Amino acid sequence: MASRTLYVLYNADASVMGKLKYGYRKICHSSEENPACAACDITHGGLSLKETPAWVEAKKEIEAESGYKVVQWHRDELSNEMKKFIESKGVSYPTIVSNQADGDFAEVMNSSELAECKGDAQKVLARLREKGIMQQQKQAPSSL
Repeated sequence: MASRTLYVLYNADASVMGKLKYGYRKICHSSEENPACAACDITHGGLSLKETPAWVEAKKEIEAESGYKVVQWHRDELSNEMKKFIESKGVSYPTIVSNQADGDFAEVMNSSELAECKGDAQKVLARLREKGIMQQQKQAPSSL
């Protein structure tokens, strides 16, 4: 059985020029409702090159609870198979896509859903739980 992967696909390129273009979009044209890249806001807090501690922890939870490996790709890093999926389905960046055991891809969270998270990794976890990607966390019984 193929390993299951959640792909966080950024609305940016990994090249130096791609990072500069993203920075320009982020500073000059980004808003809370229409971020330059909502996935970047969630994983890196926007313009940072380093992942936020909240995202590092969220990735650990995703991998522990779902059995999916989390992979983050910029537009210019996509595999040929992923490019074909994105083009054939008209998927917009940023997005989160899963690969299934049968090898097919499926969009898990679209760009609007990511924007609604407003950079909060915990909101991504909650949405993944709602969608059944991760297990619902059980409430501990309260002790009185």
